[in-house]
Amino acid sequence: MNDLTELMNHTYNLCEDGEYDDAIEYFNAILEKDPYNVMILIDKGVTLENIGEYKKAISCYEKAISIDSKNADAWTNKGTALHNLENYEQAMQSYDEALKIDKDSVIALTGKGIVLGELSHIEDALWHFDKAIEIDSEYDLAINSKEIALKLLKGT
Repeated sequence: MNDLTELMNHTYNLCEDGEYDDAIEYFNAILEKDPYNVMILIDKGVTLENIGEYKKAISCYEKAISIDSKNADAWTNKGTALHNLENYEQAMQSYDEALKIDKDSVIALTGKGIVLGELSHIEDALWHFDKAIEIDSEYDLAINSKEIALKLLKGT
């Protein structure tokens, strides 16, 4: 196993243990050695999201997208971070980009559905939840989001 692989494994262990600040330092060290590693940029972004650093996370996703504009995970995660910042229109655009790349992404479909729900487009949201559940019948976030949307639609 090479040094970079060992460094990556240690970084992921730190994330699993909830030691996000330390993990970010390790992600930075990995990116010094391999600045175009899209997977590491995305994982660093996710880690930043875990500590509420959404703007920094978006920067990581945008860097990943600049390297590989066809990476659906980068677009989906960017959508999630934008959603957390309540930037719903840009979040939907990011989810749409992810869905252009992977039309069956249950995470992007559900994320877009949640944003649509936030914008009171409940029937559109339900369509996205149904599509996600059709692809993965056990995806809890889509199932739970659909239940909430149905309650909102019924006014209960």
